Amino acid sequence: MRAKDVADPSAQIDKLIAETTDWRGETLARVRKAILAADPAIVEEWKWMGSPVWSRDGIIAVGNAHKKHVKLTFANGAHIADPENVFNNGLDGNKWRSIDYFEGDTVNAPALTRLIRAAIAYNQSKLKKKAPPRRRADAKAPGRRET
Repeated sequence: MRAKDVADPSAQIDKLIAETTDWRGETLARVRKAILAADPAIVEEWKWMGSPVWSRDGIIAVGNAHKKHVKLTFANGAHIADPENVFNNGLDGNKWRSIDYFEGDTVNAPALTRLIRAAIAYNQSKLKKKAPPRRRADAKAPGRRET
C-alpha cells in the first residue's frame, strides 16, 4: 500500500474488505455499496483503531467484521424509523441500534439504503435545531430607532 493510501479512509476500507477473504468481506462490501448509494455526499472515515465509519452531517454508522458476524451500528438508530424491521440488535437502547449479518444472511440493499437516508435526515434535523434563529427581514436592527 502506498503512503498516500494509509491516510485515505476509503483505501483502508478497501484493504479491510480485501483482507477479509470469507463471507464477511463480501457482506461488508455489499453493506458499503448500499450505504454509498444512499447519498453522494457520504464521507468514509477510519476511526477507533480500524473501524469503517460513514458520515453525513454527523456519524451515520460504524461497520465491523467480527469473528462470527458483520455488525453495522447506527449512531442514532433509536431515533430512526425502521418500518422494514432492518434493525435486529440493540432494540432496547436509547441511542444506538445495529444490524448483525451472519453467514448466509442477505443484505437487503434497498431497505438499508432507505435506513441510511433516514439516518442522514435525522442528523440534518439535529443541525437545524442547533442553528441560530434566522432574523426576520422586517425586524429592526439592534440599536436602530424607527423614524
